[in-house]
Amino acid sequence: MSGDARVAARGVDALRRGWPVAVRGPSATLALLAVETADAGRLAAFDPEARAGVLLSAGRAATLKLANQVDAAVPDSPVLVERAPWLDFDAAFALADPARDLATPLKGPYRAVPDPDPVAAAAALRLARVAGLLPAFFVGDAVVEVTLTPEDIDAHEDPARLLLATRARLPVAGAETAEIVAFRAPAGGDTHVALLIGTPDGRPPLVRLHSECLTGDVLGSLKCDCGPQLNAAIHGMAAAGWGILLYLRQEGRGIGLVNKLRAYALQDQGYDTVDANTRLGFAVDARDFKVAARMLALLGQREVRLMTNNPAKAAALGAAGVTVVERVPHKAGENPHNEQYLVTKRDRTGHQL
Repeated sequence: MSGDARVAARGVDALRRGWPVAVRGPSATLALLAVETADAGRLAAFDPEARAGVLLSAGRAATLKLANQVDAAVPDSPVLVERAPWLDFDAAFALADPARDLATPLKGPYRAVPDPDPVAAAAALRLARVAGLLPAFFVGDAVVEVTLTPEDIDAHEDPARLLLATRARLPVAGAETAEIVAFRAPAGGDTHVALLIGTPDGRPPLVRLHSECLTGDVLGSLKCDCGPQLNAAIHGMAAAGWGILLYLRQEGRGIGLVNKLRAYALQDQGYDTVDANTRLGFAVDARDFKVAARMLALLGQREVRLMTNNPAKAAALGAAGVTVVERVPHKAGENPHNEQYLVTKRDRTGHQL
């Protein structure tokens, strides 16, 4: 069954506004109210009999040490927490938001129960990530206006929908001969851009897949190496004579700016970047590099020299039909503030630093 990206876009908008949605799976339709954008009044209207359980991810359930939880080896798989008399809105928010783990004692006990439709539940958690919200929902049987399917969410994230929207000359610091190209999908979603530097000369271009990082790229954050890597990539492509910088709207390894800042707050409590993401309830890396492959295809590039320390990027491009003829190490931006961040990259996510 094909999906409708426009329905997914309506679902994202509804969640952000605090309105309930439903996800229809193979065996059940789950009515959902996002914990983050709800309040006690909206919960009472959604679930007047106080029977709605709380849907979390397995990674978050493992953090909370819930009994009878599913295997947390897949941190963004779904876990349903049974409703109990003491599980009111405030308690549910404390379940959803790890920032409250130290400040808010969890009442409990809580018990995980089987999901009525694991496919729909997993799709709901994915929709929360797309919306940039905490992956936590009240699950009930209310009648709602927007009903999605997992296929609708698939369509919303399908890289094949991406089209070249426009292009223009854009001299930038470090590369005065550059052109910017914008890509977007017809039914909404993020706008990605490519910066073409220099002049095609028949060789595979030097390519950098750079995930958006507002804190590093714009504000000069020292917690990561993103800003220096961005600048070094532009200068490196200019020196090579021909290159393409793909600027991907996948902030925070795909979890969005607000959730990335939540992860920063957890890092201040001593967690590394991997544990912070899973404690929030997300996958270690939720980015989709098939988007980059689609952009390169639209630019007519099937072979690239890839600037990266992350072999997973090269593998992802290869799986999506782009041949990486060379992996070019790309090291920049080490400082005392990001030392542990770089160690985590090396030791836990396979970067070859």
